[in-house]
This record gives sequence, structure tokens and C-alpha cells, in this order.
Amino acid sequence: MRQFARLTLPLAGLNFVNQASRTMIATVGPLLALEFGLSASELGLLAALFFASYGLAQLPIGLAIDLWGSRRVQTVLGAIAGLGFVICALSPGPVWLAVGRAVTGFGVSAGLIAMLKVNTQWYPRDRVAGMTGLGVFVGACGSVAATVPVAWMVPVIGWRGVFVVLALLAVGVAAWIWSSVPDRGPGAPPPPRRSFAQEIAEFGKIFVHPAFLRFAPAVAVLSALNFTYQGLWAGPWLRDVALMDDAARASLLLAYAAGLMVGSAGTGQAASFLQRRGAGPMLVPLVAMGIIAVVQVLLIWLPFRGPIPLGLLWFTFALCAAAGPSGYAAIGQRFGPELAGRVATAINASMLGLVFVLQNAIGWILDLWPRVATGGWDPAGYGWALGMTLALQVLTMGWMLLPGRRG
Repeated sequence: MRQFARLTLPLAGLNFVNQASRTMIATVGPLLALEFGLSASELGLLAALFFASYGLAQLPIGLAIDLWGSRRVQTVLGAIAGLGFVICALSPGPVWLAVGRAVTGFGVSAGLIAMLKVNTQWYPRDRVAGMTGLGVFVGACGSVAATVPVAWMVPVIGWRGVFVVLALLAVGVAAWIWSSVPDRGPGAPPPPRRSFAQEIAEFGKIFVHPAFLRFAPAVAVLSALNFTYQGLWAGPWLRDVALMDDAARASLLLAYAAGLMVGSAGTGQAASFLQRRGAGPMLVPLVAMGIIAVVQVLLIWLPFRGPIPLGLLWFTFALCAAAGPSGYAAIGQRFGPELAGRVATAINASMLGLVFVLQNAIGWILDLWPRVATGGWDPAGYGWALGMTLALQVLTMGWMLLPGRRG
């Protein structure tokens, strides 16, 4: 645990900032839509720009972490994230807000990847998923902070003030990483002296590796569902389908964040526990995929009313979606530690590109129906949107489980 506090915890701190930044848009998104007169597709584009920048940064960030280490890269990125939050706080309209979100997305783009890299260097193989899960648990606390606490803060300091608080937090965490995290793991040699083109060429080997081709699509969809709904559309769904006011919606988003916290620690520890006893490292992510598919079916078809059943469903949705990092660790075990950053960013880039598409696609689907009197979107559109994400998940699970692909 002393190693965890010195190595993983500071890096998890920037993941806390990442999670808070993503989730607060689901909390304040309806306010932004009303203040700036945004349509569903425009709000979806605003949220998706964060993930587009996040995704475009993945491959170069993964290479940078493998070459120069998590400490240096994360310190610089933390400062950039702080700049993005300041731009959001000062934005006079949606264009500058979008610019700020894009800069922020770049600044927090290595949160999980840097942590996975350090954990791969410092912990035994069968402990990586568990320690990463604990780190993601800390990051998930940012999701909790961006629900009810943000709802309480907005009437006092406004949504712009919340962005200022996040800017200060990002810069403080960057300083913590610089002072605490070593440059390399114990006994690790310096990076080999190869040309930059040779280092980039390693990505080609990753993307065509049989394990990556088999498992990465399903793992990417599992994590993308969490980003898509927690990052934006869960909040409007609760307003338009569950007919919840701001306070009730913030409370239910808190239940979602709690599910993410429990799932982050629980699925990672379960994956490590089972792997030490001979189970495959993909077992826990696979079970999570099956459960989250059932939850989506229930959200589409069952006429739930009231906060308790809905809270349980969204809690379970988040708990299962939190198994994504365990899938990252499982795929990474097929490669050497010198490629840990690039393997994780290869998965992350695929996942974030999918998030960009899904967040926009849901907005397009919702705009097919007229706006309702309250300014929201027709509940029927949400059913079709959930059906789309469910179908995508079933397809990728089928690809992973095809009999001819086992072994």
C-alpha cells in the first residue's frame, strides 16, 4: 500500500479530474443547453469533442509514455488540462466552451494509460488488474464529486466556478505526480535506441495481433457505453424518460457514480483473484458484458417508475461498465511491458473514437422526434438509442465468442 500511495495514487488523482470533467457535463448539460440554446445533436457534439480530442491524443501519448515515462508526460498533461478548464470557465459562448473541452480532453487523455504503465512496471502480473482497479476506484470518486456536490455548488459559484475549481485541482495533481512518481520501474533499462519510425511501427504489430483483434472490440464497447451515458446521455434520459427534476437526477447520477466506484475496485480485485486461481483474465469482463446487455434490455422495455428500481439499474450498468480496465489489463498481458502504454492507448483510441460516434449518433436519433414542451427530447428516441448500443455490444461479444476464435 505504500507503493500504491507513492506510485498509483498520484496518477489516479489526474484520473479523478478526468472522471469529474466527464460526468459534470451530464449534471450541467441541461443548463448549458438552455443557456446557449443547444439542440440535442449540438449538445452531443459538445460532449463528443472532449472525447474526440481525448481519442486523437491516445496513440502519440502512448508512445510518449513508453519512451519518456508516466511522470514527465502526466505532469505536462495535467497543466494542459488546467488550461482547458480555465478556457471553459471564461467562455462567452458554445464555441469557446467547445475549444476548452477539446483542450481538457487532451490534458486528461493519459489518465488510465499512465497508471497501467506504472502498475505493469512495479507490480506482479496477477496484481496489475487489482491495483489498477483500486486506482480507477479513486478516479471514480471524481464521478461522485461531479453529481450531487456539483449540483450543490452550481447555485453558489455557478458552472463557471466549478471549472475554476477543476483547473486548480488539475495543476495541484500535476505537481504531486512530478514530486512522487519515479521515471522508470525497478531495474528497468532505458528505452532501446531505435528510430522514431521504428517505435511508431510497433503500433502496426499491436493492431494486427490476434489477441487484440479478438478481444479489443468487445472491451472497447464495454468502456464506451460508460463514457457515452455517464459522460452525457444518462442525465437527459433521467429528465425526459424518468421525468426527474434536477435534485432527483443528481441523486441518481450519484448512484451511477457509486456503481462505477464499486465496480472499479471490485472487478479489478475479482479479476486478479480469479487469475491467481487459474481463470482466464477475460472472465470478469465477459460476465460484465452479459449483465450490462440485460440491463439495457430492461431500460428499453420495462416501465420502471420511481428512483429505487432506476437507481438499481443504473448502478448495475455502471458497475459492469467499470470492468473495462480489467479487459485492458488482460489484453496487455499478451504483450511485453515495454509496449504497455501503446497497447492500452491502442484500445483507448478505438474506444474513444467509438464514444465520439455514439454520443453524436444518439443526438441524431433524438432529433428525429420533435422537442417536447419542457424543452427535452421524446422518450421514444431514447429507446431506439439504447437499442443501437445494445446491438453493437451483442455483435462484438459474438465476434469474441465465435467457436473458431477460441484458444
